[in-house]
Amino acid sequence: MRLRLAITAALALVSGCQLATTRPPFEPLPEARHADLALPRGEATERLAEALREDSIPLARVEPRDGYMESAWFEAETGRVVPGGRLGARVVRVRGWVEPVRVRQSELRVEAVFRRTCDPSLPERELERSVAPDHPVLVRLDSVIARLVRRYGFNP
Repeated sequence: MRLRLAITAALALVSGCQLATTRPPFEPLPEARHADLALPRGEATERLAEALREDSIPLARVEPRDGYMESAWFEAETGRVVPGGRLGARVVRVRGWVEPVRVRQSELRVEAVFRRTCDPSLPERELERSVAPDHPVLVRLDSVIARLVRRYGFNP
């Protein structure tokens, strides 16, 4: 009887875990901006997405449950969406990850990347580089994050 109860409990525990995620299999680059917000993961993801859209970042995907978002590839100066095959720092992509830190507190990490080269033998992520610290899109991201911190921030 105990064995049956233990097996049933183990199956219930395993079936309750959802192993699928919409996040990519990689982490943000080390140069990604980060901040702490006094919001749960889903709400923090939605607030970040709203703020990026208000700043004309063309988001292509927002996954509040998984705490992830990404933009399409776009021209830094105009915000116009362009095909991802374009090279150079004038065409960028923004990605954001939101991690739960404590109850109703999250850490967000946001990166802006570009592709310097094209090499079909490598995964796309290996071709991406962080934009320069003074890049216009990164300056905009810093402003967006600062506004979110002023409104929802906390000191961990």
